[in-house]
Amino acid sequence: SEIQWTKPVASWTAGQPVTIKFRPGGAAHSGGHCQFAISYDNGKTAAVVHEVMKHCFFNGPSNSNVADVLEYTFDLPADIPASSNAQFIWIWNNAIGNRELYTGIADITIANSGGSKSYTGKSAIYPNHEGYGSIPEFNGNYNTGLSLFENAPNVVVSPGSSAAPASAFEYSSSAPQSSAEHNFEVTATKNFAERNFYPLSEPIHTSTDSACTHGELQCISGNSGYRRCVWGVWNFIACGAGTACVQTSTNAIVCARV
Repeated sequence: SEIQWTKPVASWTAGQPVTIKFRPGGAAHSGGHCQFAISYDNGKTAAVVHEVMKHCFFNGPSNSNVADVLEYTFDLPADIPASSNAQFIWIWNNAIGNRELYTGIADITIANSGGSKSYTGKSAIYPNHEGYGSIPEFNGNYNTGLSLFENAPNVVVSPGSSAAPASAFEYSSSAPQSSAEHNFEVTATKNFAERNFYPLSEPIHTSTDSACTHGELQCISGNSGYRRCVWGVWNFIACGAGTACVQTSTNAIVCARV
C-alpha cells in the first residue's frame, strides 16, 4: 500500500512566488509540455496554476537531450485556498522519444489569509494515459498536442471537496523514491521520482492502421524492431545496430545481438 507522507515538504503562501527545481542529468527529450497543478484530494482532481508549453526545460526549439532550464518560478494564484494537506503535481509530455507521461506529486501546505474557499482553473490532464488522448512525437512541430490542453475543462478544487471532470486520473501522495532521471525538488527540500508509464526506446513512428490492445507487443517484419500498443495506437521502435527483435513470451520482447 502507499505510505502517506506525514510531513509536508514545503509551505507556500497564496499570491507569492514559488520555485520548482529539477535535478540536472536527466533526459530532457527536446522539451515538450509541462503542467504545474494543485490538488486537495491526492490528485483525483487538480487545477493547473502554471504551464510551460512547447519548450519545457529549454528556451526554445532544441534537438538536445540535456536541459537548459532546470527551475521555474511562478506566483501561486491569490485565491488558492489554504490547506495543511494539499498536493503539488508536475506533469510533462515529452517532445521526442517514446510516447511517455512523466509526473510527480508532493505534499505541501498553503497559507491564505484572505479566506478563499475554492479555486477554479483548467483541469490538469494526462495525455498518453487512458481517457486523455495521445500526443505523437513533435518532429519539429511544437504546436503538437496543444489543443488538448487548450480544450481542457475547468475544475473547482477546494480543501473540502473537489468537482472532478470526466476521466480524472488518481494518484496517492507517497513517500519519495529514487529515480535515474527527471527528479524534481520542491524548494530544494525533498526529491520525488518520475512516473514513466511507457519506458521504451526511441520510436520510429506511430500508426493507427489497426486496432490493438494496450500493452500488446509484436516484432515487426524483418525483426529490425518491434511495436507496442499504447492505448490503441501502435508505436514502432527500432532495435539497435547489430541486434534483432526476439519475442521471448507473449508479453516480452528483447533486441538480441545477432
